[in-house]
Amino acid sequence: MAATTTPICNFGWRAPDFDLPGVDGKRYSLASAKGENGLLVMFICNHCPYVKAVLDRIIRDTRELAGLGVRSIAIMANDPAIYPEDAWDNMVEVAKRLAFPFPYVLDETQAVAKAYGAVCTPDFFGFNAALELQYRGRLDASGRSPAAPDARRDLFEAMKQVARSGHGPAEQVASIGCSIKWREA
Repeated sequence: MAATTTPICNFGWRAPDFDLPGVDGKRYSLASAKGENGLLVMFICNHCPYVKAVLDRIIRDTRELAGLGVRSIAIMANDPAIYPEDAWDNMVEVAKRLAFPFPYVLDETQAVAKAYGAVCTPDFFGFNAALELQYRGRLDASGRSPAAPDARRDLFEAMKQVARSGHGPAEQVASIGCSIKWREA
């Protein structure tokens, strides 16, 4: 599993719409996922060591962001034929066991991941209330292991700024993670 980093933020880029099934039995679109002050779209999965290292922090930060009017959604786009741990039943189990405070949805065709230009897990896209991209960076200094407990919360601080001003920070550090597991053509 080679590490992949995300591109820099394309400020103002508009969030593509989607209609995806959630592990809770509901369907989610851009409009239904959006919060009053923004939306955090996260590409995650179950198997990736980078995601596993920070999942508790993702849960913490998304809970706190909800209080600021920023809702979150997690999209799983990997091909489960390559990594069975990412299969639907495992998505349901992980979301229930960890009490995800956000919808966990499946991008089975990988069309949404491609539309967003997602490259790795985790990959974070922070949008303002107008659904314009304002953050494309890391959660914090974590890699395959969690960063120190007092590490700067890059994503949280950026999205707090987006919630208050509509604009993300000019300087952002790329996220790092496992590459998306694309289906073979």
